[in-house]
Amino acid sequence: MLVLTRMNHRNKIYFASDFHLGSYPLENSRQREQAIISWLDFIKNDAAELYLVGDIFDFWFEYSTVVPKGYIRFLGKLAELADLGVKITLFKGNHDMWMFGYLQDELHAEIVSNEKIITLNGKRFYIHHGDGLGPGDRKYKFLKKIFRSRFCQWLFARLHPNLGIGIATRWSKHSRIANNNEEVFLGEDREWLIIYAKELLKGEHVDYFIFGHRHLPYDKQLADNSRIINLGEWINYSTYAVWDGEQLTLEKWNSGK
Repeated sequence: MLVLTRMNHRNKIYFASDFHLGSYPLENSRQREQAIISWLDFIKNDAAELYLVGDIFDFWFEYSTVVPKGYIRFLGKLAELADLGVKITLFKGNHDMWMFGYLQDELHAEIVSNEKIITLNGKRFYIHHGDGLGPGDRKYKFLKKIFRSRFCQWLFARLHPNLGIGIATRWSKHSRIANNNEEVFLGEDREWLIIYAKELLKGEHVDYFIFGHRHLPYDKQLADNSRIINLGEWINYSTYAVWDGEQLTLEKWNSGK
């Protein structure tokens, strides 16, 4: 009876992205992991679903018998939520696109490679990490095709994990996360995710666009009945979105709650 009572209170859906766990410097990543765990503890009693919209890990590659070490407390907390009945959906980002079957098997999570469109209480949601969308960035779009190539993934898997993960870790030290580059809003006519969303609206209706990747949290009205929310990252902002059945709001986590 107690279990039924708890389940009846699971009426919220949470969205977060860009934790970049494992990014350089490592001690900052461990502190961030603790903040994320405290947030997961906060939501675990009323969450029906949890959408993690990409770049949860700064690098993730699943070998057939090996996964990157670390994140044990974070993964354990996700397992706890899964055991409580929270449905977890993981999106592949540009840093962790090499998710295959491990997290699906361990957490019963759904792994999403591109976009996912869902309807909640009559509202249509378009969810995507955000990488490779909109105009420009041709270099990354080309690299994305290579990184997602099964043949290239097979080749990378031939490397010993110490070498493969070591290369990725050294690369991570030069990323915008490691250097904490300041993000600024470019204006609606230059923000590529807003441009992409407006173009999509010409052919279909979407009530809410939810993206990660951009690292800058924002909530913008696109049309009378359409909004775009960028979830931001957890290095500087610790922001997330929550749907309570009626409203979608962008909120900031305060670990002192």
